[in-house]
Amino acid sequence: MRDAVVLAFLIGCVVMTIKRPWWGVLCLAIFSYMNPHAYAWGFVRTLPVYQTLFIVAVLVFFTTKDKQRLPKDWRVTTFYCLWAYFFFTTLTAENQFWAWPKLLEVSKIYAPFFLTLMLINTREKLYYLIITIAASIGLLGAKAGIWAIGSGFAYRVYGPEGTQFYENNAFAIAVLMVLPLIVLWIRETADWRIRYACMAAIPLCICSVISSWSRGALLCLGVVGFLLLWHSSRKWLILPIAIAGVVYSVEFLPEEWFARMYTLGTYGEDASALGRLQAWADGWRYVLKHPFTGAGFDGWRYVTFRDWHSSYVEMLAEHGFIAFAMWLSLMLGSIISLTRLPGLVAHRPDMAWVKNYSYMVRASLVAYMVGTLFLGLAYWDIFYHMVFISVLIKKFALEQLAEEPDPAFRREAKDKNYAEQFDHSASPHSY
Repeated sequence: MRDAVVLAFLIGCVVMTIKRPWWGVLCLAIFSYMNPHAYAWGFVRTLPVYQTLFIVAVLVFFTTKDKQRLPKDWRVTTFYCLWAYFFFTTLTAENQFWAWPKLLEVSKIYAPFFLTLMLINTREKLYYLIITIAASIGLLGAKAGIWAIGSGFAYRVYGPEGTQFYENNAFAIAVLMVLPLIVLWIRETADWRIRYACMAAIPLCICSVISSWSRGALLCLGVVGFLLLWHSSRKWLILPIAIAGVVYSVEFLPEEWFARMYTLGTYGEDASALGRLQAWADGWRYVLKHPFTGAGFDGWRYVTFRDWHSSYVEMLAEHGFIAFAMWLSLMLGSIISLTRLPGLVAHRPDMAWVKNYSYMVRASLVAYMVGTLFLGLAYWDIFYHMVFISVLIKKFALEQLAEEPDPAFRREAKDKNYAEQFDHSASPHSY
């Protein structure tokens, strides 16, 4: 029965993609993050559903006129230069047997992003992409939160099998990255049912993060919680509720959970933490000897024989300083861009969406920035999705600024009986 449902859903996604190519971007996000075919029990579980959807999306991409050129943004150029640089570091990789399959895997992650950049050509489509990502991971987080409460937080929660965030620590960071997107959804939707559903999902997602037993996720939760509170207009209401929730939930957490979190302050006595520090030191020493190439994909197998446990060390040790600079610039450049955008449109009440989108996507990127300090997720697709969403936010905001004059100017023109002249003779780019 499950196989039939998943197969029907896949066929529906293919039909939707053929009918509206940009829907293919949304369908790819669903199968990438929710991974619905992992819940099947039979032959559907082994079908190359993501690859099938991608091929269909590419074919219809070349036949549709509903697309735009690649945005003229330095981050797009940097991303493709970084991808090309990976081919260079793979040629010089220490272990070719592991490097080339990993390059192919990363290329499969990177390839669909050109569809995102060219088919998501309106703000409305961007909104649907954001809420699709939020719903795909948010539903998993809410489901895990219900299970965590029912089990008394006694067991670790994991993500869908076969995804990049199956592991409990990665799943917790993925959930934390979509929490700001759920808040964005609440603010932008006019449907009260969706608002209440999202508000109910947030505490459940937080419960799933707590039940991941991830120490890094606990730190990240504090940072994300602070940002969401900072950008909330109802701090006086949310803060007491959050404090009461923490005090109440503490009573239900098992002693083992507190014992694990306690090691945050005693990392010098924790074997896992010491192993990570050793891996970081090994990676640093290696990249100093090979500053331009690093060790190549999966270089930890040659350099230190243990996982990097940090996206920053992973990118630096595997690809050298040049690749690391490009990768880090995508992260920091997007955060800076999203910080500046609200100021550019502060005089435009009709562009309040820019502030909401910018601050929430920025919070998502900060969650990645903090959460992956202790996780090797440098090639994570959700990170690049946030980078390109920030590119599109900037593009659509600047286009609206250029094409639509200030509403206050329209009112002034109307008051002076110049409305007719303004509407018929003014160029949309003359303001």
